[in-house]
Amino acid sequence: MTEPDRPAPPETLAVAELGEDAAREELARLAREIALHDDLYYNRDAPEIDDDAYDALRVRNEEIEGRFPALRRADSPSLRVGAPPRSGFRKVRHSAPMLSLANAFDEADVNEFVARLRRFLDLAAETPVAFVAEPKIDGLSASLRYEDGALAAGVTRGDGAEGEDVTANLRHVADVPLRLRSDRPPALLEVRGEVYMARPDFAALNAARAEADEQLYANPRNAAAGSLRQLDPKVTAQRRLRFFAWGWGETSAPLGDTLWEARARLADFGFTLNAPVARRDTAAALVAWHAGIEARRAEFGFDVDGVVYKADRLDWQARLGAVSRSPRWAVAHKFKAERAVTRVETIAVQVGRTGALTPVANLRPVTVGGVSVSRATLHNEDEIARKDIREGDTVIVQRAGDVIPQIVSVDLDKRPEGAAAFVFPETCPVCGSRAAREEGEAVRRCAGGLVCEAQAVERLRHFVSRNAFDIEGLGARQIEAFWRDSLVREPADLFRLDPRAKEIEEREGWGEISVRNLLAAVAARRRVSLERFVYALGIRRVGQANARLLARHYGSLDRLRTAAEAASDSESEEYGELIAIDGVGPGVAAAVVDFFAEPRNRAAVEALAREAEVEEAAPMESDSPVAGKTVVFTGKLETMARAEAKTMAQAAGAKVTGSISKKTDYVVAGADAGSKLAKARDLGLTVLTEAEWRRLIGNDDDERADPPPTDA
Repeated sequence: MTEPDRPAPPETLAVAELGEDAAREELARLAREIALHDDLYYNRDAPEIDDDAYDALRVRNEEIEGRFPALRRADSPSLRVGAPPRSGFRKVRHSAPMLSLANAFDEADVNEFVARLRRFLDLAAETPVAFVAEPKIDGLSASLRYEDGALAAGVTRGDGAEGEDVTANLRHVADVPLRLRSDRPPALLEVRGEVYMARPDFAALNAARAEADEQLYANPRNAAAGSLRQLDPKVTAQRRLRFFAWGWGETSAPLGDTLWEARARLADFGFTLNAPVARRDTAAALVAWHAGIEARRAEFGFDVDGVVYKADRLDWQARLGAVSRSPRWAVAHKFKAERAVTRVETIAVQVGRTGALTPVANLRPVTVGGVSVSRATLHNEDEIARKDIREGDTVIVQRAGDVIPQIVSVDLDKRPEGAAAFVFPETCPVCGSRAAREEGEAVRRCAGGLVCEAQAVERLRHFVSRNAFDIEGLGARQIEAFWRDSLVREPADLFRLDPRAKEIEEREGWGEISVRNLLAAVAARRRVSLERFVYALGIRRVGQANARLLARHYGSLDRLRTAAEAASDSESEEYGELIAIDGVGPGVAAAVVDFFAEPRNRAAVEALAREAEVEEAAPMESDSPVAGKTVVFTGKLETMARAEAKTMAQAAGAKVTGSISKKTDYVVAGADAGSKLAKARDLGLTVLTEAEWRRLIGNDDDERADPPPTDA
């Protein structure tokens, strides 16, 4: 018997093939994914995907919104610029938004940009339109505010509406004038531009970090962003940052009638502007200038990832205005990623801090865009299979967005005889635990969360965090040092530190008092609630809310462990019970089952349970007649909303599930109950009306319990 065809996940369908429900689901996925990559790029300076892949996500989001405008979300990426600021700097709201730029990827896009601008302004065919073309510097956008000629504030772009106050750091950046070069400066001038690091300075910084055994920066943009966000301005001063001005925000007086004039005025004030620049009046001339700059990009002393075209007349810019996150009067024409040919020597699989297995190609070193490349990401096992990449293959490599090298394609004519297809491991290459892949996901993950060295530090940091075991005195730095020196390798080790007190006292930054405080903090957490214990385990998809649901449903750690291990059989009653817990669902259930199916995780949990006393989760109202009972609501409830009914039941100590089994104690049936009611009767379960349920839990005095009859 063959399985019925399952609908393809929305992300694999073309926009034209999406129905409304699939489009809504895909927009939600894109909002989450783009927000994640915005945070990685703008706030953490650690992008995980290249510019092309990121642009493809945004283009898909905009195409779906164009087809289903009513489905545009309040958190739509098309309404955002960058990511909300998240560091320890003071937040500052921009007086005028710092917008992002729409992208053009080829000549057709540039032609459409020019034509669209002319249509909007309703210009006659013979009316000339001048554009300023300037290089797009790959750095960190910032805004400088000058009051009466003196630098008053410096703020990062942030999410476009609000950024971080980095004034103290910007004062140490070359090319940032502390005072405008003018006898009669404007009362207010907000200059916007790009903080960047020149290539020679980037190379010197990474060389120094390598010598000091510190993590290297991936590229000049990340180095500039990380250097500008240093909490100590003295560190920023040592990083040799630069600043190019490319525009302005709020001003007390106009800078000119055209962008060309305004740029000259900014130069007179003492700013270095992004260059070279040109003024052109046709799309063809802009594209030709773009080609020339792209051919010369390796000659520049800084990273350039495209050319920006801007309407020259400022009155036309004002008329054109902006749409959502970008101005209508400008567009960024991106460069194609630089490419080279090399060979795949080996394919290795790395394990990330969250357990994700990522394949990496080790390449014969080759220079791409002036940078030596010896490794390239292969993303996931589906990508390897799709491109059919094998060890020994001759491949085309590109530095997409000048950030992450990737393999574009394989030259099959040069494939060596006998080259075997790559077989992705089903066990973790670091710890040997099972590596599972959930349905609908491209990533395979190591299930040995508590014992895998690749995940250990991150898991331990989570374990001691405020909402988990909440152990004071153990921050990220201390956890990493303890793990590195084998003081703590798994959670249970935290409770075995007493005999090593003297050893810890001798460590840098520690002393008798601090060690005594640490051991006291650990001892205070030897008794912990079940929901905190479950949350602390770091099971994927199990946050605080799901940890609470699991704790209240199973009541004790032993019952949870026994049920989760038995639930590995998807046909078992235990699996049916787990998946039926209201609020859990198949995704969480699969994560719980995978966690307890791994023997190393079970051993780590047992070791931890021997060190810590896990309190049973008592029902919220132990004297309630439904305390500890399992309840299912079905049909249309008339005297209470479903959410209200669930809350009421949980307040009385009951467990609410979504499906019926032999373990169900009560079925509360509303109108049109259907198949669930029939199943309940077949199983001989207790079926209650809403009024009977209210009387059972002592809620029968509510005037809604017996609604008045309605007219026929």
